[in-house]
Amino acid sequence: MSLLSAFLLGLIQGVAEFLPISSSGHLAIAQNLFNLSIDGVDDVFFSILLHLGTLFAVFVAYWPDIKAMVVEFFCGVRDLARHQTPTPVPPARRLVLMIVVGTLPLFAVLPIQSFVESLNSNTYFIGAALLVTGVLLFTCDRIRKGKKTAKTATMLDALLVGVGQAIATVPGISRSGMTICAGCFRGFDRKFAVRFAFLLSIPAVLGANILEISDVIAAGGVDISLLPVYAVGVLTAAVSGYFSIALVRFVANKGKFGAFAYYCWAAGAVTLVLTFLQ
Repeated sequence: MSLLSAFLLGLIQGVAEFLPISSSGHLAIAQNLFNLSIDGVDDVFFSILLHLGTLFAVFVAYWPDIKAMVVEFFCGVRDLARHQTPTPVPPARRLVLMIVVGTLPLFAVLPIQSFVESLNSNTYFIGAALLVTGVLLFTCDRIRKGKKTAKTATMLDALLVGVGQAIATVPGISRSGMTICAGCFRGFDRKFAVRFAFLLSIPAVLGANILEISDVIAAGGVDISLLPVYAVGVLTAAVSGYFSIALVRFVANKGKFGAFAYYCWAAGAVTLVLTFLQ
């Protein structure tokens, strides 16, 4: 049963991480309202591992972009050492700078991290947050389509999208939905808004994994007997996450992000009702 729970939680994570419907919110709902948990597994640690699985999906789906950014990072270091700056700056190098700037607002969350994590057990808050996510998605579909890309987006644009990502650390607010919408509100081309949102998740997820794994090691390490459970969850999240990315790309091409708004409203309303009836 534990392996089945790991599979189901991994599936929820993989689907909800990239579809703009809040993976953290859905995991919390599954664990709190439907008792879908795994005996002996720390919920926060397992959630982090599932995020690691979806990170693998991002690397596979966006490997050409990631490879280009790694190359440009080292080229940028070389140019700084030589006091040279290419004109114009290569788009991949600008994208590296935008991701660095977009990640900065997450540091503001660190002092209140324990409070944010405590919200995972508050399904009233999660239900209300899902309703807010729905409003964002509905509004995003009705704004004028932008044209900004990695060549023309500014560092202020990246910072404001990063603020959206920091807000989305609370369960129920979709990280992908918030960052995609923030990009669209700043005039990003829809395809670029999706691409930047997913690439921006890389340092956030890596940082969270490093911090959480460090805490686990300090607390006595990982229970080896649970490795099969962890492996099933991570693999399921990675595979389902990859196909979810493909779906979001398709939706971005059609410009129909708002279709997910109705789901978020329904999920939020059901969550509030079930919580009230408990």
